[in-house]
Amino acid sequence: MQQNNSQSHTQNKIQNVVIVGGGTAGWMTASLLAKTLGKALNITLVESDKIGIVGVGEATIPPIVNFNSAIGIDEKAFIKETQGTIKLGIEFNNWHQEGDSYMHAFGNIGKKFPFCDFHHFWLRAQLDKNASNQSIDSTNIDSTNISSKSFWDFSLNYQAAKQHKFAPIRNIPNTNLPGLAHAYHFDAGLYAKFLSKHAIGMGVKRIEGTITQVNQHNESGFIESVLLENDRCIKGDLFIDCSGLAALLIEKTLSTGYEDYSHWLPCDRAIAVPCEKVEPIEPYTRSTAHKVGWQWRIPLQHRTGNGLVYSSKHMSDDEAKELLLNNIDGKPLAEPRVIPFKTGRRRKQWHKNVIAIGLSSGFFEPLESTNIHLIQTAAIRLMKFFPHNGIQQEEVDEFNRQSKVELEGIRDFIILHYKLNNRGDSEFWRACQRMEIPESLLNKIELFKKTGKVFCKPDDLFTEIAWQQVMIGQGNIPDDHHPLVDTLTKEQLTDLMASLKTLINGTVNKLPSHDEFLQSLK
Repeated sequence: MQQNNSQSHTQNKIQNVVIVGGGTAGWMTASLLAKTLGKALNITLVESDKIGIVGVGEATIPPIVNFNSAIGIDEKAFIKETQGTIKLGIEFNNWHQEGDSYMHAFGNIGKKFPFCDFHHFWLRAQLDKNASNQSIDSTNIDSTNISSKSFWDFSLNYQAAKQHKFAPIRNIPNTNLPGLAHAYHFDAGLYAKFLSKHAIGMGVKRIEGTITQVNQHNESGFIESVLLENDRCIKGDLFIDCSGLAALLIEKTLSTGYEDYSHWLPCDRAIAVPCEKVEPIEPYTRSTAHKVGWQWRIPLQHRTGNGLVYSSKHMSDDEAKELLLNNIDGKPLAEPRVIPFKTGRRRKQWHKNVIAIGLSSGFFEPLESTNIHLIQTAAIRLMKFFPHNGIQQEEVDEFNRQSKVELEGIRDFIILHYKLNNRGDSEFWRACQRMEIPESLLNKIELFKKTGKVFCKPDDLFTEIAWQQVMIGQGNIPDDHHPLVDTLTKEQLTDLMASLKTLINGTVNKLPSHDEFLQSLK
């Protein structure tokens, strides 16, 4: 009898959606639901003015451009309202060893070829160059002697970023080579406010209040309503938990469980502080490794966002605060704020009639700007799997399977940065070098080292080009290249490289500055 009652409960038509929590997660989800299913649903968002948002996620990756467009946001208005700037990539300083620098630049590198990627051609060109210098055959050149720096000579995004240039160009003029791929830096609090106006304008109902009680169905355990401190009861058929690290519904109520990644990603605290802006405004994020952990720098129009991600086992909060304040560009605009976290993921992102989106579903340190992106992909996945006449377990299981695969791919990519460090200045970094890593990641690293090849699944967030940049940037230079490269003569390869560099440099030279682009939006 209990099974039948539970089954009937899952077969109610989904009409009333309650989003618990605002912030970036709540309002991104509300906006997408309202834009796509607003006429068929009653969407209510409950948030408390007393509860602040974490708001450290001020950097994004290129898919947000399409997301904003899909929910009907004008880019010019968005950048203006959020004090936004353009982001062309992430520069990693001191990650391989102190003094080293490379960039995970967005967009393409070089030219796409059938069957093998551009970096194989670059690798062969480097071998030829070394062979010419040493007057020996290139097959005898040790790959460890190759300098990786010239790889980014063939990245339009890198060259534009380092010269503080930007304009929205779809292609390199007079070619079919892709133009600039961009994302944004923005003030997360202002983005949430901007989205809230947008979503409310599309029919989302906002209720201010603090939740004091969560009511569940006696037999199924499904959540039926939430009670506010003024005794107002908000009922719903489907609940979206956007309550951040509190995880009010998915964990505190449903006890879904958490898969801890901290044995691979040892940082468990962040300390954040804004400072006065510095000009010119760089169109890229900076990630600088320190003796313990790393520091982010995110330039906005009105200020610069800064933070230090570190391990409390290796550094105290006071030491972290001192290190951060000694390494920012301008005068601090607030007291540094400590944010404890545990890297990992909720065992089920969808459990019963609750879907966790944002920090309630798990946490990754902001090394590759993935947290806002994961809000976006979870909201899109919700749309693809949106239950119609009740919640079907098969649908829930597939939703959770896809979430797990996505998060494990991102997990591996972030671990990669730590594992491939070559620093010897602290036990923190030495422990990262020694640690056992997931087999999926180990296979990728070894395959790339031996063959130069890297393969990703179609739905992976980080593409082959992203993996190539981090591995080459952190010293994992392949021992071999694809045989297709050897069908070119040395002269043909030299001409190819020279023409690509000429095209990229010529394009960047004609671009306006990033500051000029921002001024043109006002």
